[in-house]
Amino acid sequence: GIDIVSFVYAHDFKPNFSEEVIKEIESIPDEIDEKETKDRLDLRDKIIFTIDGDDTKDIDDAISIEKFEDGTYELGVHIADVSHYVKEKTKLDEEAYESATSVYLVDRVIPMLPHKLSNGICSLNPDVDRLSLSCIMSIDKTGKVKKYDIKKSVIRSRIQMTYNNVNKILDENIIPDGYEPYVDELRLMKELSDILRKNMIDRGYIEFHNPEAKIIVDENCHPIDIKLRNEGTGENMIENFMVAANETVGGFIFYQNLPGIYRVHDKPDEKRLSSFFDFLSAKGYIVKGKRKDITSKDLQKVLEQVQDKPDYMVLNDMAIRTQAKAVYSNENIGHFGLGSKCYSHFTSPIRRYPDLILHRLVKDYTENYSEETIEKWNSSLAEMAEHCSVKEQDADKCERDVEDMKKAEYMEDHIGDIFEGVISGVLEFGIFVELDNTVEGLVKIESLPDGGYGYDPKSMSLTNSKKNKKFTFGDRVVVKVINANKDTSMIDFELVERK
Repeated sequence: GIDIVSFVYAHDFKPNFSEEVIKEIESIPDEIDEKETKDRLDLRDKIIFTIDGDDTKDIDDAISIEKFEDGTYELGVHIADVSHYVKEKTKLDEEAYESATSVYLVDRVIPMLPHKLSNGICSLNPDVDRLSLSCIMSIDKTGKVKKYDIKKSVIRSRIQMTYNNVNKILDENIIPDGYEPYVDELRLMKELSDILRKNMIDRGYIEFHNPEAKIIVDENCHPIDIKLRNEGTGENMIENFMVAANETVGGFIFYQNLPGIYRVHDKPDEKRLSSFFDFLSAKGYIVKGKRKDITSKDLQKVLEQVQDKPDYMVLNDMAIRTQAKAVYSNENIGHFGLGSKCYSHFTSPIRRYPDLILHRLVKDYTENYSEETIEKWNSSLAEMAEHCSVKEQDADKCERDVEDMKKAEYMEDHIGDIFEGVISGVLEFGIFVELDNTVEGLVKIESLPDGGYGYDPKSMSLTNSKKNKKFTFGDRVVVKVINANKDTSMIDFELVERK
């Protein structure tokens, strides 16, 4: 695993915590003291549980639901109260801020917080009392949040559910052992989730499809398989609930005109969007939508036109590339991709520092409100948001670099093998082909059969006008692996057949 650690250092993350932090956390208990619950909303008698991946150990969020006779839902999103343990101006907080995020790398996590917190006292593990910050929302049958409370609380999760098991219940009506007492709650959650998702889509939420790879490694960290992560009903349900909580807490601060930290996503780049629309037109699609001052609803309609086409995934990928980067900011400009006027990050303080900042803001505004508090946050939030954005991008690059390296290592074992894929990029020097397992490699222009190909930037294709042949985005092809290099993360293909 030294190969992975080298990328951790290259992107300015530290694989270990300092001795000072290790010493500092010795005083943090492994269990909560009953005294700590006195000023909190006690929800330990409520049916609350968590839903996560099979191998998740740092559990930020738990959920609860009730439905009343008038059709109103009460959705509780209960988030680990990390700010209770990570105090400002401590070495622990300093190092958490420095990294600003956990980094997830194939077979390991470089955590923002030490395991004693991230997997222990802060993690909402089942059958133990945990301190939390709860956003309890009253939601009507159209998916509108009519009222809400954000309270310090104490909870006791009944069960640590997995997405796989929840999906069996909601999609196949198969009830795994231990889940029997919670089936009614899960079905009620699915009912509310569908309402929330419809509401989100109606306002302009864009359902981009961005398949992620899960690289399976052996005990020596050598890749032996690459699978796609599937997002099912359970994953979408939790996403819908977290979006609702993130908007509600962001709005709590924004609509009181208080200093805040937001997750913002600007409109797409006009040039890239125009190129995308030109490409769609060249492919024969009739593009109905504005190129200037585009709304998320407009782009949503464009993508709906190509949703059932064979090249949808490539067109979806091109649409993603037109997008601005989502970042953190103390200025709220809304979130284009979500079609949201006000969005923040509240739900993952174990692994994201901006969420920890938001928890502190909520507590300060509900418990320590003063002009001094306002001034403190006004003077620091812009810099903190910028730092968190930079570190998030560093983490993304680190995760991507490690994935690319491991994919190349995997393909070193498959030299000479044949795969099917789709053209995902076209440049002057060749075509990039993405296999169905997300591995991407290059077919060099000089290796193409017949030769004589030139690059046409308008149609984003390599064209041989004499032979009336061209290769462009979305074409399905069969390729052979001719070279792969773990050290450079490069993979070379040779064209075998055009589908």
